[in-house]
Amino acid sequence: MKKLFFMLISVFLLTSCSNATSEAEPVSQTDFLLNTVCTITIYNEKNTEKDSNELITGAFDLCREYENTLSRTIEGSDVYKINHSNGKPVTVSDSTIEVLNCAEKYSKDSNGAFDISIAPLSILWNFEGDNPTVPPDAEISALVQEVDYTKVKVNGNDVTLEAPVTAIDLGGIAKGYIADRVSEYLETNNVTSAIINLGGNIYTVGTKPDGNNFNIGIQDPSKTDGSILGYVAVSNKSVVTSGSYERYFIQDGKKYHHILDPSTGYPVENGLCSVSIISDNSIDGDSLSTTCFVLGKDEGMKLINSLDGVQAIFIDDNGEMYFSDGIGKDVIYTEYTE
Repeated sequence: MKKLFFMLISVFLLTSCSNATSEAEPVSQTDFLLNTVCTITIYNEKNTEKDSNELITGAFDLCREYENTLSRTIEGSDVYKINHSNGKPVTVSDSTIEVLNCAEKYSKDSNGAFDISIAPLSILWNFEGDNPTVPPDAEISALVQEVDYTKVKVNGNDVTLEAPVTAIDLGGIAKGYIADRVSEYLETNNVTSAIINLGGNIYTVGTKPDGNNFNIGIQDPSKTDGSILGYVAVSNKSVVTSGSYERYFIQDGKKYHHILDPSTGYPVENGLCSVSIISDNSIDGDSLSTTCFVLGKDEGMKLINSLDGVQAIFIDDNGEMYFSDGIGKDVIYTEYTE
């Protein structure tokens, strides 16, 4: 594996108006959806500004539709109904089944490192609360015993939770699924150049209007001014990053981040601070970024290198970067050591 010694923590877009031709000025909208900030930008010579704005509005409506289906906390959603079913079968939408089937695949491939039944632990830690604290060890230990994706049974469009404490959370996969659906919506409506950014889950539709790839920037995590360390140049690709910097709190001088290890119930501590996945489908990138973060550098990279059409960049706590096979040629960076 190649190694670089600068840090990659999060991705953002190097796509200002200067990246578009005068005939294709970008049209962009931002909204708060999926519990995060979402931005969709269209660079399209075929559409007027009004057309592009209407398409983006339609895309956000689609996001809301899926959020109302896949959210754990919205009453009446498929996931809410499943979690409050008291062990009875719940009939859900085709979309929910598609996400559950993909989640099961990555749970099996990772031997449980990715596990949507981690919801009780996520709720216990309450990273989204105003004042999260470290839960008591006894409560964590008790809930760890209940984390088991095999207790989530799918039969056709019926879903059953086989244990009373079991609950699911699709937070590690739903945004990827939604990004894929939004990209399909835009392409169906003849959009040939766009960027979908659902809280860091990025999907590039086509190329820039000049025919070049989009540059997905790599931000220096040690600075607050948005300084760039490097970028990947991609088209029709998803770029998703999971990192320990994204959501965390500090208690008694120790940092506790939101990516939990299903086997311990505690935040992952394996030396990684960031995992970025480049893939054709965002649902794969979303689930794999979490999976590989939990697996760690060696096992995570082994998994990535076994998959077709997927590449990865891992960063450890020392700022050392690791590439999956073949990705180095697609990364443009400033300073490095091989």
